[in-house]
Amino acid sequence: MDERLHRVLTARTPGDLAPALASLPQGTADTTSTLAALSGRIRRRGAWRVPRRLKVESAFGKVHLDLSRAVIEHPVVDIELQLGTGRAKITVPRDAVVDTENLQTVWKDRLYKPRQRTRPGGPKIRIAGTMGFGRLKIRHARR
Repeated sequence: MDERLHRVLTARTPGDLAPALASLPQGTADTTSTLAALSGRIRRRGAWRVPRRLKVESAFGKVHLDLSRAVIEHPVVDIELQLGTGRAKITVPRDAVVDTENLQTVWKDRLYKPRQRTRPGGPKIRIAGTMGFGRLKIRHARR
């Protein structure tokens, strides 16, 4: 354990970490985390860990997901929205690629303007699900 801990603490690149972490158990990638509220506000911001699959359910409330400083460990993150009348705002990292092809809106259209230039290697955020009478606003972080 001491040797492995020393390797992790002195690592300078992700490649240096691989041998020390190779024998650790892997988490299940197919689990889905759910954030739900009947009314009120669902809010995540700061350095929170984003799961591979996130389901957000709200009948009447507002949703604000800020991924700009979040810990995103997966190259692809699936966010499923099941929203009624509330509105939603999602802030993604600067270098993220956003896909909203599988999102269905009933009343108002989504507000999203893709970035002209993105750096390679950013996460892909796929947003799907249904929105009732609210509006979804997606923006890229400034920093």
